[in-house]
Amino acid sequence: MPLPVPLRGVVPPLCTPLTSGGDVDVRSLGALVEHVLSAGAEAVFALGSSGEAAFLTDDRRGTALRAVVEAVGGRVPVLAGAIDMTTARVRAHARAAEALGADALVVTAPFYALAHPVETAGHFRRVRAGTGLPLIAYDIPSAVHSKLTAATLLPLVEDGTLAGLKDSSGDLDALRVLLAGLRERGLDRTFSVLTGSERAADAALLAGAHGVVPGLGNVDPAGYVRLYGHARAGRGREAAAEQDRLRALFALTETGDPAVMSSGSSALRGFKTALHLLGVIDCPATAAHPDPLPEASVRTVRRLLEEAGLL
Repeated sequence: MPLPVPLRGVVPPLCTPLTSGGDVDVRSLGALVEHVLSAGAEAVFALGSSGEAAFLTDDRRGTALRAVVEAVGGRVPVLAGAIDMTTARVRAHARAAEALGADALVVTAPFYALAHPVETAGHFRRVRAGTGLPLIAYDIPSAVHSKLTAATLLPLVEDGTLAGLKDSSGDLDALRVLLAGLRERGLDRTFSVLTGSERAADAALLAGAHGVVPGLGNVDPAGYVRLYGHARAGRGREAAAEQDRLRALFALTETGDPAVMSSGSSALRGFKTALHLLGVIDCPATAAHPDPLPEASVRTVRRLLEEAGLL
């Protein structure tokens, strides 16, 4: 379906449920889609960081995106990550996503070989020229080791290359600079700024962001829909209260032992363990690390779900 201009609301970056053997669990992925749509999500984002796109083969990426598109059934837009190291590889993913029925693409700057901002702008323009889909830039310096600044983004908005931004930089000041630049140019009514800062979403929304793309929104999409509604209505106190509840729940991403796993691995296992405990997905395995969280961590995740009113 056409992408709203601008796209607003809660856009969960879907986890990719897997079987114990590492295949995409299509049934569980369909259940996850229903879980977030029934809570009021305005769109879904497949094959992002929470979707473990970096760890999936091309075939499994295709299986996951096809399952999401079929489960959504045209009810909301489907954003698809076309994330890879170079422009040529991104364009190949973009063509595959378009063929499978995605409604928009989400693309990072090039990585591994770091790009100059001029080269990054050229990368986005070449990707956009090779697809008929709207293009959303994904600012995630923790993964690609470069920042998408307002100076880089604003010309790409003005020339129609970009339709939106998913900002996972955690840099609220830079976000405000971008929002001010969009307002000054009259572009804030057509370009969508979506924050990925799930623990500070209220601040970004009250500053003018159009929506939120929260990994924790897989687990508690209704909480983020409430938060978004409060922020849009200017109810700062209520938005802060909901954000505080979600911040407490976010501790489920920190239950893994830092002596044996990274923070990213702990977060993904926390999300999937929570979804398993909620009965949404059948198996909590992650792509890179199929072993489940230890039982003590699972008990902590369960307690956090209970304290958040989800179990």
